[in-house]
Parts: sequence; structure tokens; C-alpha cells
Amino acid sequence: MQIQEKPPFDTPFEWIGGEDKIRAMVERFYDLMELEPKYADLRAAHGPSLDNARERLAWFLTGWMGGPQHYTERFGHPRLRARHMPFPIGIKERDQWLACMDQAMGETGVPEALRARLRDSFFQTADWMRNKGV
Repeated sequence: MQIQEKPPFDTPFEWIGGEDKIRAMVERFYDLMELEPKYADLRAAHGPSLDNARERLAWFLTGWMGGPQHYTERFGHPRLRARHMPFPIGIKERDQWLACMDQAMGETGVPEALRARLRDSFFQTADWMRNKGV
């Protein structure tokens, strides 16, 4: 039986370094989406401006990681799948989102052990959001 090592912090929010670190990661995520041609399909799904998406993802991830519940205080339960239904999300979009977020985590210095845990959680959520076959 493998014994899993206890994380160095009580919450991912503490481990990542708080709101400023989450906001930096989210900003880099959306910057990469605009800069990197390999994320073009993902960028196209977001409409002309990313300002609203930047704010909401930062608020959501802050609460999701165990910090202040900015998103739910403003909008209630996230209802992620329902909120994303209007957007076609298949394997390509899922994989671009995951790659872009992983690149953002790496470039903003998210600790590797936390990055691996987040990568797993993000995959589960992103895969659940799929609403088209490919």
C-alpha cells in the first residue's frame, strides 16, 4: 500500500501563495491564449474580449482552491457545466484548455507537486465539461 504524502499546506490556496498568485496564473493563462497559435481554437470560443473571463476565472479558482468565495458571493453556485453549455467543448477544446493552463502554471512558478494535483483536478473537470464528441 502506497502512503500518500501530506501536502505542505492545508489548502491549495495557501500552497499556491494566495490570490495574487492565482490572479498571476490566470492572467498568464489568458495572455497565452491570445499569444500562442496552438490555442487559437480555445481563444476563438471566448469572444472578442477576455476581461470578463479573466475576472471570473480568478474569482472561481480562488474559492475553489480554498480561499475567499468571491465567485459564489457574486453569482451563486458555479454550475460550471450549465454555464459552459452554450460553448462547444470537445476533446480539442479540453486539451487546449489543459495545455494552456499547464503552461501558465509552469510559467508562474506553481510548485510541481501542486501543479500535478491541479493538473489531475483540471482534467477531471475539463473532461466533464465536454458537450460534443470530438
